Amino acid sequence: MVKTPTGKNTSGRGQRDLRVRVKSAKGRKLSSTLWLDRQLNDPYVARAKKDGYRGRAAYKIMELDDKYRFLVPGARVVDLGCAPGGWCQVAVRRINALGDKSNRRKGTILGIDLQEVEAIAGAELHQLDFLEDDADQKVKAWLGGNADVVMSDMAASSSGHQNTDHLRIMTLCEAAAYFAFDVLEEGGTFVAKVLAGGAEQDLLRALKMNFTKVANVKPPSSRQDSSEKFVVAMGYRGKRHEGAIDEDEDDA
Repeated sequence: MVKTPTGKNTSGRGQRDLRVRVKSAKGRKLSSTLWLDRQLNDPYVARAKKDGYRGRAAYKIMELDDKYRFLVPGARVVDLGCAPGGWCQVAVRRINALGDKSNRRKGTILGIDLQEVEAIAGAELHQLDFLEDDADQKVKAWLGGNADVVMSDMAASSSGHQNTDHLRIMTLCEAAAYFAFDVLEEGGTFVAKVLAGGAEQDLLRALKMNFTKVANVKPPSSRQDSSEKFVVAMGYRGKRHEGAIDEDEDDA
C-alpha cells in the first residue's frame, strides 16, 4: 500500500507514478530535456529549495566539512567562483560569520566571482577575477590577513566534448590551487572540485608537495553518474614548499 502526496492510498496497477515526466519540446535539445528531467527528480534539488539554499551543491560542502572539519568557528574562508552562493551560505553558519551570544569565535567568509552575486547575510561578496595579478593582495586586504580555507566549486563552461571539458576544469582547478598557495595561512585547507580523467594527477602531485594530507573524495550528494570528485588538502606547509612528494598518502 502506498500513500500519495494527496493522502490517497493506492495499490497494484492503480499505484501512482510519482516521478515527474518531462516532455520533449520543439527547439529543445535532448541534452536539455535530460538535464531538466534530472533536476526535477533530484531529491537534493528539492531539499535545497526546502532548506533555503541556492543550489544542491550546498550539501556537497556540508558532507565534506562533516568529514574533515575545516569550516570551524572563527575561520577566515575564501570561496572562489562562489555564484550562486550555496557554499557561502553553509560557511556563514559553520564559521559563525554572523556572530552569536556564545563564546564561539566569529569567522569571515569572502565570496569571489566574475559575476555579481545576490547578497548573503554574513558573507562579504566581491566581483573579481581571481586570475588578476593583484587578486591575492586584494583578498588578503579584505580578509585582514591570510585565509584558513580556500574552497572552489568552479567549473568551466561546457563545450560538449568530454576531454576538452576535463582539461578546462583541471586548468581552472590548478589556478585555484596556486592562488591558495599565495593566500593560505600555514596549516590551512584547500578544497576544490575536480573531474576524474587523468589530468588531475599533476594537481594531486602539487598538492601533496604543499600539504601534509590530501584526500580525493566523492561526497554522497555528488551524482553517481558524474565524474566529479573533490580534493581536500589539509595542513598547508607554507608558500612554495619544495619537499618531496609523499607517494604513501592515502586517498579517502
